[in-house]
Order: sequence, then C-alpha cells, then structure tokens
Amino acid sequence: MLRSALSCNHLYCSRQSHLKVYFSSTALTANDKPPPKHNDKINYNPDISFSATVDSKHLKYPMLSSRDLESHRKPPTRVRMLVRDFIEDSLYNPHYGYFSKRATIFTAPPHCGGVEGGFDFNKYRDSAEFEVDVAKRYREFGNGEEDGPGRQLWHTPTELFKPWYGQAIAQCLVSEYLLKYFPYEDFKVYELGAGNGTLALNILDFLKTHYPEVYDRTQYTIIEISEKLARAQRHRLHQQGHGQVVDVVNRSIFRWERKEHAPCYVVAMEVVDNFAHDVVRYDLKTLEAYQGVVAVDEVGEFVPFYTKISDPLIASYLALRRRLSLPVPLPRFLRSPSLRRLYASLPFAPNLSPPDYIPTRLLSLLKILRTHFPRHRLLLSDFSSLPDAVPGLNAPVVQTRVGTTMIPCGSIFVQQGWFDIMFPTDFTALREMYESLLSQAGPDADEQDELSYARVSPLASSTSPLSLGAGFFSSRARRSPLDGVTSASGLPVGERKSSVFSHAEYLETYADLGKTRLVNGENPMVGFYENVKVLF
Repeated sequence: MLRSALSCNHLYCSRQSHLKVYFSSTALTANDKPPPKHNDKINYNPDISFSATVDSKHLKYPMLSSRDLESHRKPPTRVRMLVRDFIEDSLYNPHYGYFSKRATIFTAPPHCGGVEGGFDFNKYRDSAEFEVDVAKRYREFGNGEEDGPGRQLWHTPTELFKPWYGQAIAQCLVSEYLLKYFPYEDFKVYELGAGNGTLALNILDFLKTHYPEVYDRTQYTIIEISEKLARAQRHRLHQQGHGQVVDVVNRSIFRWERKEHAPCYVVAMEVVDNFAHDVVRYDLKTLEAYQGVVAVDEVGEFVPFYTKISDPLIASYLALRRRLSLPVPLPRFLRSPSLRRLYASLPFAPNLSPPDYIPTRLLSLLKILRTHFPRHRLLLSDFSSLPDAVPGLNAPVVQTRVGTTMIPCGSIFVQQGWFDIMFPTDFTALREMYESLLSQAGPDADEQDELSYARVSPLASSTSPLSLGAGFFSSRARRSPLDGVTSASGLPVGERKSSVFSHAEYLETYADLGKTRLVNGENPMVGFYENVKVLF
C-alpha cells in the first residue's frame, strides 16, 4: 500500500535505535547476540572470523511456510522459514499480522466540505495550506492513541484525492473497454486488495453516472485477503447501491482457483509493494547464489543464514531474470574477477555480496494472471523507489508508527505484526517479466532445470536450454505479430501488452485535473507521488 506523506519531512523521521534488531549480514551465518555497543551499526558483525557453519539446533527446527503459520495465534519459536515466508507471516498472518490487526487506512472525514467527504481542492491557496489541513485531519483520525507502537495509520492517493483519483482509473478502464469490447463483452474488473472500498465505489459511481450502458454490463470483483476489510467493503458497496454488480471474495490472490475466460481488467493499485520478497546473496569466490533463511529460536530471536538455492520459486525467478538479460544484481566492482579477489582479501571483508531482494511473490502473481486470467489487461501502480530503505538491492522500507511519528528501521527482522515492510518495484524489469510470461503459451520450464540453472554464476555464459534464444521475448528484440497466432494473453504473438507511465503522465491523460487544482495553479494529485509509476 502506498504510504506517502506530502513531503519527505513528513514521511520519515530520524532513526530510533531502540526499535532496531541486530543481525549479521556479512557472512553465511548470523550472530544472534547484539553487540553491547555500536548502536549505530545495524549490520555490524562482531565476529573476526567468518564461518559457513550454522548452529545445529537451528538446522533441526522445522522448515515452515507462511501458510503453515496461519493457525498460529502468536509469533512462532523454534522454526525456520524463507525470508519470503517471514515477511508474509509478519504482514498477513490472520491472528497477529500487520494488516490483519494493526493497519488502518486514513480517509478524509466527512466534514471536510468537499465532494463525498473529500477535500475541496479549489479552495486551498497553495500546497502548503493543503498539507497543513491533511496533517490536521491525520491527527484527528489517530487521536487518543497510547504511547509506543499502536494504531498504524497510512493513506493512499485513492483516499487523499477521492473521488477524482478513482474517476481517473475508471476513465482509463472504460476508454479501453469501449474501444475493444463494447457491446459484445461484459465489463469485468478484478481489484486486488481494495482497502476501504473507496476505489471500487468511486469507479462504480462514475460509471453509473456517466456510462450507464457500461454500468449495466459491469461485473466488479474484489479479491481481498483481509476478512475484516472484506466485510467492510461488502457492507459499504451494498449500502451505496452497488450490491448487484459487486462480488467481494475473501481470499488471497495466491490461492485463486477460478479461471476467467472472458476479457477482463485486473487492477492492483498500491498493492505489490507489500508482496513478500526473497533474499539472495552471491558467494564472492564462486558467485554461486544462496537463498536467505531465518531461524526463530526458543526466545524469539531471529537468526538469518544462507543456504544453497532449493526453493523452486526463487530458482524460477533467477532463471527468468537471466533469460531476459536483466541487469546483473552485483555492484560493478564485484563483476570483475580481479577486483572481486582483491575485495575478498581485505581484512574483515564479507564473504557474500550485498543482499538482493527479489520479487518472488510478484512473479507468482504474474503466473496466476497468465493461468487464470488469460485475456486480462493489467493496471498496476506502485512505488518505483523508496527512501530510508534497509541495506541491499531493491531493499524495503521497514517502519512503524509511534504516536504521530513514522519510524524507519534498519532491518527486516523485526517483531512480527508491528512493522510495515514495503518494497519498491523495478517497472522496467516488471514489464519484461510480465510480457515474457504472457507470451509463453506452454508450461513453465522443468523445475529441476531451473534449480540447476539458478546456482550458476550470474556472470557466466551458459548453453542451458533456458538460455537459448535469450531475449527472444524481450521488448528489445520483439518479433513482429504473426497473423492468426495468439499467446496466453489473447493478443497476437509479438504484440506489446503494456506500457509504463510516470504518475503524472498517467493522470494528465485520464484525470479531470481541474477538480484538484489549487488557487495558485498547483495540482497536488499530479505533483505528489513522484516516486510512483503505472503499468498499463
């Protein structure tokens, strides 16, 4: 979900050392004893020697997934899990997860004076005045909280600029539908993670008013993992008169089983930043990839360590990334064998490359879209970059709200359920992966082949079957469409499926900008969220 304040000064505050969890990120093993000093060094490793040996008791813990942990009512102890499962459990566990129990979406109070409780933008002199009013409403919304981490409050552009932001999304979708499918197909929309239901409400209200003939053919499905939010969405949309066209399904998109054969639109606004990632690091001598695992000991301490690639989803992502010739996830100085040897010979040098956070759950989503929504069109918006991230490539921001202040942390290994963990999205890589997967009419590559392929140095040349024709599905070497030959997406083979826009470009194309223009000509709906991009 998007958590963006009106300026950097409002979003993140100075770091607070008492919220940090110490762990080692410089060796194959981690030290679960925080150093008594060095409070400013999150990734400090107090050991002089580095060892590939993991404490045997940690290796004996059962290896569980986030799905296995759903029945746990308290964070587990004496277990192991992939980093992906740790993040997913921290955010979505139904009993103690961040979104299940603590997160609250800010919405403008109904007495703001604007349309449907939104802000009346045309009355603000400038963005400074608007920011002051938002901060005031934010304090009112979170009033009465206790000290310490408590109610987790954040906002989205859908809520901040309602109903105009939602209407821009509606205009985008309906324009595409009228051009391609009306009146021969129904207007089918699947929204992933609908929050308060505001986007769905704004879209349906807009269609009912401006495109009644489309509204009559609309089937709007919300796929919502949170039981609490699903109930609220269902109640709100039925209360507003949209019960006949809305279906709220309380289910994770990763467990979706129904196949939609008709053309449809899948909307994922401010969702994928909270999709769990895995961590991969490379041995500096061999450049073999290792997957991140975390053990939770008997007292709840986190012990990260790394093992050879064995997870099929991690292997699938690494194989796909290499096949598409995406940038090598290593600093430039580590790509040279001589510089790598020199670096490894330095005193106290790490034996692994910096952490590389890979979007394995995002890859799962793309595969689900290919399988269960073969004729879909994807509209996805999210962060392309984030400040105050933890160390690593494509690393997340880990933060919690204390009182009225958002506190960023220096580690992903924090108390489950109390911290938001959100990742930036590399939209260039996303588009390449998305179009490659949708262009494949056949099944995925053999799992064992991918596991073997993932363990090879990312700098090495290969004659693996997975590398034959590397870049064939890349937009940089796309073949011309073939008449009569269709892909899994329903489009002719070779036809581009999507484009990437800046947030401002997208809104300037589809939004009624006059509704959010301030007296001095500024437009916060366009000017804010500069670190957001849109795939459509």
